[in-house]
Amino acid sequence: MSAVDEPRLLAEPRGGVPDIIDSPDAFRRMVQCFAAADGPVAADAERASGFRYGHEDWLVQFKREGAGIALVDPVAVNACGITWRDFNAAVSGATWIIHDSLQDLPGFFDLGMEPAALFDTEVAARLLGLHRFGLAAVTEHYLGLTLAKEHSAADWSYRPLPRDWRNYAALDVELLIELERRMSADLRAHGKDGWAREEFAYLLARGAERRERPDQPWRHVSRINALQGDGRGLAVVRSLWTARDELARRHDIAPSLLLPDSAIIEAAVRKPHNAREFRAIRSLNERVRVHTGGEQDKMFERYAPIQRSVRPKVWKEAIDRALALRPDQWPSRQPASAPGDEGNAPRSMRVWQQRHPDRYARLQAVRAAVNQIAEDTRTPADVIVRPQIIRNLCWTDDPASVDVAAFLAEQGARDWQVRLIAASVSRAIM
Repeated sequence: MSAVDEPRLLAEPRGGVPDIIDSPDAFRRMVQCFAAADGPVAADAERASGFRYGHEDWLVQFKREGAGIALVDPVAVNACGITWRDFNAAVSGATWIIHDSLQDLPGFFDLGMEPAALFDTEVAARLLGLHRFGLAAVTEHYLGLTLAKEHSAADWSYRPLPRDWRNYAALDVELLIELERRMSADLRAHGKDGWAREEFAYLLARGAERRERPDQPWRHVSRINALQGDGRGLAVVRSLWTARDELARRHDIAPSLLLPDSAIIEAAVRKPHNAREFRAIRSLNERVRVHTGGEQDKMFERYAPIQRSVRPKVWKEAIDRALALRPDQWPSRQPASAPGDEGNAPRSMRVWQQRHPDRYARLQAVRAAVNQIAEDTRTPADVIVRPQIIRNLCWTDDPASVDVAAFLAEQGARDWQVRLIAASVSRAIM
């Protein structure tokens, strides 16, 4: 596409909008079609995040040349006792083309799918230095086509799925095979195809890892840093989060539809000690409502009966429990290090500049070296190496004794990244 060409809107898949596959017979026919076809498999998934408690897939989409597009309801299929074993055999050895694969791979593996190889179009776009990485932006760049994207925040657990939702889902895989061809050629032309293969193998392995729940998930409440040093406030956050999570799990509703994070933080800051102070916090006493001015409002309203069943006294009781705790029962003011976080350097540049100027100077020198490589290779610096790895390296007490290549590898850098930057970084760190 030339710089002056306007992208064309692809409003519907060329083969039409498929029906949902939700029965054993339909699933078997799909498997036969994909087994008879050839080439890579385009794949995507839709969830009901923001509506349901869990993050499971409510729709999975596939396309293979010769087989067309398939939209599968994995919940209905699994309820029929069908496994994905036959589908895995049908596409055995095929490369799966996914945009932003770490969003979808964990769910695929949870369902029992077994992708053999991966091509991630978002990661390829980053390696190639594109400034926008969304699927619509990438298809516009390479194919001169942009996609209709009206239903990205839909409640995909809704049944039956309307035709325009199915259309949206099908478009997510319609162009991935063409896109992979163009991007593979571009990667080869820029000498980055080897880099891409290493990245894709790394992502595939990451996607297959079992997802572990954080030890203290309540610490991920938005804006919790506002309570730094406030042990009693953290106790309120923990208590409200736990009560909300138990109710959300029981009713299969997104926790934020019962109580928003902002209300939890407000309660933790204000610490209402009696009924009057509690009533003064409106967010604890009103049902969560979403007003977008579109169809999304109606989707949220379907959860109103659940919301109304949860009375404000639940939140008051949770706050009262927290405020009754002794100081030695409050959570620690600093979270324990998560696995793999031990020894991580601080992110705040103020800490580096004011308390460790020598380390800060070292960090600036290494950043300059990495930025030069980024400019020379036309690859974003944060793609060449994860910034935290560089911070960790420059935080070491005795940089002269560090084997930079080994350090980068231990921190998770891929071989291509180590080969690309180790020598320059070694010179800069001295």
